[in-house]
Amino acid sequence: MIVSPSDLDAVLVLIPVRNEAETIGDVLKVLQNQGLKRIRVVDNGSTDASAAIAQAHGAEVIREPRPGYGQACWSGLQNLPNGVHWILFCDGDGSDDLNELPKFWQYREQADLILGDRRATATGRKTLSPVQNFGNALATTLIRWGWGHRYHDLGPLRLIRRDALDAMQMGDRGFGWTVEMQVRAIEQGLRIQEFPVQYRPRQGGRSKISGTISGCFQAGVIILSTLAYLYFQRANPSQNPTSNTLNTPREISPSPASSASIRVHLRSGFLHPHPILPSTLLILGTAAMGQLGHSDQVPQLWWSVAVMGAGFIWSWRWQSLSPLWFWGVAIATRLLLLPMEPNSDIFRYMWEGLIQNAGFSPYHLPPSAEILEPLRPGWWFRINHADVSAIYPPVTQLGFRLLAWISPSVLLFKLSFVAADLAVCKLLCDRFQPHRALLYAWNPLILYSFAGTGHYDSWFLLPLVLAWFAAESLSPTAQAFSRSALGIGISAGLKWISLPLLGFLAVFPLRKGKWKLALGIPLVGILPFVLSALPYCDSAACPLVPVSSGFVSSDRSAEWVPYLLAQVAPQLATHNIVYGLLLGIVLLGLMARSNTFLGYAESYFFALLVLSPIIHIWYFTWLVPFAVATQNLGTRLVSFSAFVYLVLFYRQSLGDFSWALTPAERTLLWLPLLLGWTWTRFRPSTARPPTAQ
Repeated sequence: MIVSPSDLDAVLVLIPVRNEAETIGDVLKVLQNQGLKRIRVVDNGSTDASAAIAQAHGAEVIREPRPGYGQACWSGLQNLPNGVHWILFCDGDGSDDLNELPKFWQYREQADLILGDRRATATGRKTLSPVQNFGNALATTLIRWGWGHRYHDLGPLRLIRRDALDAMQMGDRGFGWTVEMQVRAIEQGLRIQEFPVQYRPRQGGRSKISGTISGCFQAGVIILSTLAYLYFQRANPSQNPTSNTLNTPREISPSPASSASIRVHLRSGFLHPHPILPSTLLILGTAAMGQLGHSDQVPQLWWSVAVMGAGFIWSWRWQSLSPLWFWGVAIATRLLLLPMEPNSDIFRYMWEGLIQNAGFSPYHLPPSAEILEPLRPGWWFRINHADVSAIYPPVTQLGFRLLAWISPSVLLFKLSFVAADLAVCKLLCDRFQPHRALLYAWNPLILYSFAGTGHYDSWFLLPLVLAWFAAESLSPTAQAFSRSALGIGISAGLKWISLPLLGFLAVFPLRKGKWKLALGIPLVGILPFVLSALPYCDSAACPLVPVSSGFVSSDRSAEWVPYLLAQVAPQLATHNIVYGLLLGIVLLGLMARSNTFLGYAESYFFALLVLSPIIHIWYFTWLVPFAVATQNLGTRLVSFSAFVYLVLFYRQSLGDFSWALTPAERTLLWLPLLLGWTWTRFRPSTARPPTAQ
């Protein structure tokens, strides 16, 4: 299609700029070489020569000091000259490939809104950052779910009919301008055309959005909150300022009554909400966390947890949730956290798998052993406690060995932990419904610990949850108890701490006089552990736990009861075995008074954490699956307060290696768990939720 100069006179190009002096001149040259004469550059508070360069190149310059992409666009649309029937939006940084413009002219007869799809080309996808690619995919997916039209991108290069844009009465004055335009186009029934365009890295200057994590984060918040607002407007048509008729433009100023109505709608939406807003907060917080480390960036990480927590807390009151939303957010958040810098433990996992495949036992040789020096990879220096032999149980070691045989890769190990984690989500979702299983699936602590920092505890939680469900099946037969015992045995082979649950499981048949079953349960449960230990033991020794190491016998971290007792009796500060004996006494009491596996298991893990001298942030994940059934307030609260622990990493990055929380920090970490647990235990029974569907 041949386009005459008179046809292009009907097109006005609008370019918002802020500090684009390096690139705006070249952009204007390309536009003018394409035959475009009507070009407006909106200077949105530049501190460089952007405006002067634009004027020198013959562009009309409008100054708009109020910040905001939408504000700049809106100002540029005021007082349009006669004869302008189309508005072309593009960026001033040189990233848009303006040689694609002839394609736009071709679609003018058959479309009202024409969009360039950067994500449809390989160079476009590569140029966009992973966060931008994900954010565009998420936003366009949410538009499809909310409005039924499938976009592929929210790109800046777009051509729209003037009268259609007038009718939209655009209200956004920030970075939500583009997404509002695309949603309004659907609501007005416009003819929409989208086609692939090339996209390049910016040709100069620094991006205000994609150049920084905080910029991406802020843009994501704006875009998705704009979608949430537009969705609420759609649900309440009386609040929608647009219609299907084409009107003259006017600035929107909601009346007090209109604002009050929106507030009422939002309040009622808290109890019976569409999940878009809390999901948005959770995903944005997760996206920010995925770009961070866990040591020197702890303050930023706390902010990301706060954003995630806002969405997570919002979900606590829900009475139902679509499985699509449940799984969409559960999977998306975990994928976003895979790039996060892992904890040093994961390098220990890979090392122990690596040396096993070389014929060495991690129980007999610490990582620092001289004989293992030729095996050291480039990441060996990141292994923690290099002078201590393996502390992980034998089933875990077999898992490490298998993964390291495939590839000693952080991503592979993380994916295996996420796979087990998602399997737990599935079990809890099927048994307790999606809106309650969110307490696990959307939990910031769960997401951080497994997909983010790469701890293997999801491996032991999976067989543990299976054992729990088997023990509390509708028909608790001998076969069900055997399955439960086997699940506990596998769980204990992955993490020692599950072992005491076998004793309680044997009590059930014992109370009914079924002695053979009571004796058989421990035997079934111990079988996975024994079989997996055989490759690591010989006639001379079976050193599965380095009990002589200070790491096991005397080390401390963020403990509670041992810390308090050490203030009274300092000699207890280096004798961890005392708390093992104390825990044994507590377990006998729990066994005597607990009537369900759930009640015993949840109380046991709570007692274990409170009494343990060695505590790490990911240990609190052990409580979360059981809280899905009990809705334990303490577990919900510690899902946030546990992040106080990260101050240890932060201080270490500053050169303080004391590895001890202050009294105030311990209180901030533990008090929410203790108070919430107490409240849950003593609240009226009528307020407690059922334990299953």
